[in-house]
Parts: sequence; structure tokens; C-alpha cells
Amino acid sequence: MKTRTQIAFLLAATLPVALFASSSTDSKIEDAAKASYNYRTVLENHVTVKANDGVVTLTGIVQDKGERSLAEDTVENLPGVVSVNNEIVVKSEIVEHSDAWIALKIRSELLVKANVSATATKVDVKDGIVTLTGTAESLAQKDLTEVYAKDIDNVKSVRNELVVEAPAAGSSTVGETIDDASITTQVKFALLSHRSTSALSTKVTTDNAVVSITGVAGTDAEKSLVTKLAQDTRGVKSVVNDMTVKA
Repeated sequence: MKTRTQIAFLLAATLPVALFASSSTDSKIEDAAKASYNYRTVLENHVTVKANDGVVTLTGIVQDKGERSLAEDTVENLPGVVSVNNEIVVKSEIVEHSDAWIALKIRSELLVKANVSATATKVDVKDGIVTLTGTAESLAQKDLTEVYAKDIDNVKSVRNELVVEAPAAGSSTVGETIDDASITTQVKFALLSHRSTSALSTKVTTDNAVVSITGVAGTDAEKSLVTKLAQDTRGVKSVVNDMTVKA
């Protein structure tokens, strides 16, 4: 009887600690999601995150299915997450492949690509013709911005009217620090959306902005392309590509 009483006492004493630990983990998950680059900048805080014992429920309204997947993938990469219930609604008045849709896609691309600036670039689209205005920090950045704009579906041509201006001291955001969860999600999205790498089986992890990739590539060229797409992602410091190439 004494042993049973001691066990009951120990269980009662540890229960509040377990509950507190669970609550603390849930709070950390929610805070990390809200603070992530993807949620703050790409999704613009349109998604609400609620965690309960590691199970995360996402709600809100986004403009396309890509943003819905982005929200889920970002949370899945956070420590402590057990599973994700994605209840986000896709609702937009923008017609797919319309001028407004093209402008949205270009802006989203510039937000996640390295060495370009979405905030310093204004995008206007008329009948599939894109006009880029604003400033670039270098001629290379100006040219790269045009390259990314041309990659979007239904773009007929690009008028690049960006003006090259050296940034004021401390004002550049091109090299800003991006959290690991956002980087991992953006690299995965880049690989899935590229026609030459979408079918590849890869695993992507990020630690202190260093991206590690494993999986199988069909050729050396495919492996090299995977490395380049990862390197082109905003916030990535370096890439370790351990993919094997089929014999």
C-alpha cells in the first residue's frame, strides 16, 4: 500500500511539470513560426499558428496554393512539431496567369531569391510585358532581377528600368539573416518547381544557414543544378550536396 501511495504521489508531482513543458514547447513553436522569414515577409502574417502538444493548426487566407504549402512546410521544419493540420483557405480575386498574377509571382520570387531585392523593385505588368523600376545595388543585381522575372510563366518580355545605386551604409537587406526553417522550405520549393529537378527524390536540412542535401540524381548535371538552386536561395551560406548519381 505504501508503494502504491508513493507511485501515485510521484505521478501527481510530475504531471504539472509535463504539462508545463508541453505548453512551453507549444509557445516556442508558435513564436518561431511567427518570427520566421516566410511568415513575416512572404506570407505577410496572413496565417495564424496554434500549437497544442506539438500538433499545429494553421488558419487564415492566402492568395494561392503555393503560399498554403509554404506555410505548412515551414512549420513542419520547426523543432517540437509532431504534425500539422492545414486549414488555410486559398481565396483570391487574381486570375491565374493574368497580369496581376504574374506581378504577384515575380514579387514572391524576388522575396526568396538571393542577391536581389523585392523591396527596392517595383513590378508592373501589362499584357504579359513586365516593367521593372526602382533601384539595384549593382549591375549584376539588376541583370539577375530580370532573369528571375523572365522565369515566371506567361511573361512575354521584360523592360528592365532599374537604376543602379550603391546602398547607404547598413541599408542593404540582400544579405539579411534568414531562419533555417524558412531556408529549408524555400530550397525544397525551388527544387520542386524547377522542371529539371521536380521529379528528383531529395532530403533537405539546414543548420545555421548551411544546407545539406541527400537523395539520388540521374546525372552529374542534375546534381550540379540542385546545388545551384540551393545556393540561389536567400539566406543560404553554403551547400553540402551528398546526392548520389545513378550509375
